[in-house]
Amino acid sequence: MNALQRAPLRLAPITSGLARSNPKILLGGSHRPSLLRYLDGWPKRWGKPRAFQVQFTGADESLGHFASNSFDLAVIQAPSAVRLEDCVRQLVRVARQGLIVRRTST
Repeated sequence: MNALQRAPLRLAPITSGLARSNPKILLGGSHRPSLLRYLDGWPKRWGKPRAFQVQFTGADESLGHFASNSFDLAVIQAPSAVRLEDCVRQLVRVARQGLIVRRTST
C-alpha cells in the first residue's frame, strides 16, 4: 500500500474536541479535597474560564451505573487490587479522559 492510499493520521490532545462550556467531571474517592486538586490547570489550552459540573462517587462504588461517555474527565482514587481491572474498564467506558490516583499520606 503506498502513501496515497493510507488514511491520514492526526494526533491531537483529547481536549481539542471538547465543545462543552461546562465539562462534566467525576471524582471518585474518600478524600474530596485531594481529588479536587487534580483539576487545577486542567486543561491548560482553554482560552476562557470554565465552570465544571462535578459529581462525586464513593471510593468503593462501582462506575457501572453511569452511561458510556458521560464524563469529560474522571479522577478515581486507586482501587484495591481485586477491583483494579473492573475499575479501569469502567473508567475507560464512562470518561473521555481518566486518571487513577493513589492517595499518599500527608
